[in-house]
Amino acid sequence: MLIKKPQPISATEITPEAVYKSRRHFMQATAGLALAPLYANAAIGKQLKFTSATHYTVSETKTSLEDVTHYNNFYEFGTDKYTPAERAQALTVSPWSVAIEGEVKKPGVFTLEDILKPHSLEERIYRLRCVEGWSMVIPWIGFPLGDLLKRFAPTSKAKYVEFTSLQRPEEMTGQQRGVLDWPYQEGLRMDEAMHPLTILAVGLYGEVMPKQNGAPLRLVVPWKYGFKSIKSIVKIRLVEQQPVSTWAKSIPSEYGFYSNVNPQVDHPRWSQRRERRIGEFGKRDTLMFNGYADEVAKLYTGMDLRKNY
Repeated sequence: MLIKKPQPISATEITPEAVYKSRRHFMQATAGLALAPLYANAAIGKQLKFTSATHYTVSETKTSLEDVTHYNNFYEFGTDKYTPAERAQALTVSPWSVAIEGEVKKPGVFTLEDILKPHSLEERIYRLRCVEGWSMVIPWIGFPLGDLLKRFAPTSKAKYVEFTSLQRPEEMTGQQRGVLDWPYQEGLRMDEAMHPLTILAVGLYGEVMPKQNGAPLRLVVPWKYGFKSIKSIVKIRLVEQQPVSTWAKSIPSEYGFYSNVNPQVDHPRWSQRRERRIGEFGKRDTLMFNGYADEVAKLYTGMDLRKNY
């Protein structure tokens, strides 16, 4: 399949400066959109029942719900940051099923109800840092991915976890273009997947996941760049060999498998040393592992993080 390499984007185009310079125009253009469009889902309902995980939180100002739900990277619905909030409303998310495959003793295809039933949902306030130089602080609602994987009894050959997003171009109109090799795929090493910081999210700000944010089920790995947190998951496959992620396949010189937030390793087209928090003016220093070094640095002991970017 012919994969088109995205055109270089200047730093001024990838920062959210336009959010502030054209706020009034943007609000007028989106006046017909709900603040956080939701969907009916029998598995979890409109209001989620959850507890606050006080040991997984940050004491930083949360990004506004408006920005979280209207400034999105979701190429399946467009390559800019604003169109996914509108176009994603065409996505059918109920019923939903997830296939669990590969090196597990209990594989199968499970409904969203099956996936969620045994798990207690928590609200975790995590930073999300994108490779383009912007970041957010989001109150996610979900449960540890590791708890789910244990249910299906991984075999000794399970070294990695491969995730696959939905491919439905009649609804996900961005898939009608060859910008990426669809469906979108991502992967984690097994110890990363089992780490308690890694969650499967089903909501944010107390309600079910808006479609433009990855409904109904998405990954959140807070110490990695945002494109690793794959959206609208339909398959989880445990494998022995390292899977090839979509962006790493498309542009391997720019997107590595690990994609840990690292201010010392620049993207070939822009620096990663500073970031712009959505909702704030100015920039702040980027934190190693997005501020989660105390929790996850030990996963990479002895690794060259410039080579394994």
